[in-house]
Amino acid sequence: MAKQVWLNGELVPAEKAAISVYDHGLLYGDGVFEGIRVYGKRIFKCATHLHRLEESARSIRLVIPYSAAEITGAMRQTIDANCITNGYIRLCVTRGVGTLGLNPFTCQKAGVFIIADTITLYPKEMYDNGMAVITSSVMRNHPAALSPRIKSMNYLNNILAKMEALDAGVMEAVMLNHLGYVAECTGDNIFMVRKWDGRTTLITPPLHAGVLEGVTMNTVIDLARSTSIPVVHMDLSKHDLYTADEMFLTGTAAEVVPVTKVDGRVIGDGKPGPITGRLREAFHKLVANHAPED
Repeated sequence: MAKQVWLNGELVPAEKAAISVYDHGLLYGDGVFEGIRVYGKRIFKCATHLHRLEESARSIRLVIPYSAAEITGAMRQTIDANCITNGYIRLCVTRGVGTLGLNPFTCQKAGVFIIADTITLYPKEMYDNGMAVITSSVMRNHPAALSPRIKSMNYLNNILAKMEALDAGVMEAVMLNHLGYVAECTGDNIFMVRKWDGRTTLITPPLHAGVLEGVTMNTVIDLARSTSIPVVHMDLSKHDLYTADEMFLTGTAAEVVPVTKVDGRVIGDGKPGPITGRLREAFHKLVANHAPED
């Protein structure tokens, strides 16, 4: 069956789904997007994703031409048209067609398109045995230049760090902020586990470190707290990563993936740790049993 893409109000064949070369989303990366999981035909955390999309759009003064209910209906229509039971949605809002200049006010109406497909970010063995990452020399965008909480269509900062990771023979890189503290990875949030005040604790960078507030990140934090695992947000250095007992990444596409090596240094005993395993299991149980759409 041919893939279908929802484009500005209607489904069109994927090979004919096109935007204008004058769209400022293409010309300048002027737009916002969400990546959303589908589990058992349910749109995981749909309301949460749409709230983040609306906040990102409002922050850059981009008016989304459809209501949340209309976009939700469009996503369901696209899922059904592509026979997706378990998969991934890419929801994009561009500034729209304008002139060959930076002025966004020449764009009369935002463009919206929705892709529904399957996705596999990392191979299964990395989930079973853990993955290696590096710390990138590419600094995370300064939060005073562009807020990391805007899920912008301009990912060049992340792409440059991703290229560095691939050149090093790994699939992910940790990005540091302008102060040298850990922000996040190129496409995932990062967690470490270690003793804190005598208790095994889950630690992740604070939002002010240059972090996109991840939907999966917050879901994992909620799962940890519901199983009495304390969670702390604090600034982390490379030293903290190197001395962690466990480490893992979270993301919509990645879900929960263990990290067992950073910059060639073995984390813990070199195997996915017990806290990582508990949280992975809890997450899979959550999405398998009536994945929440709120």
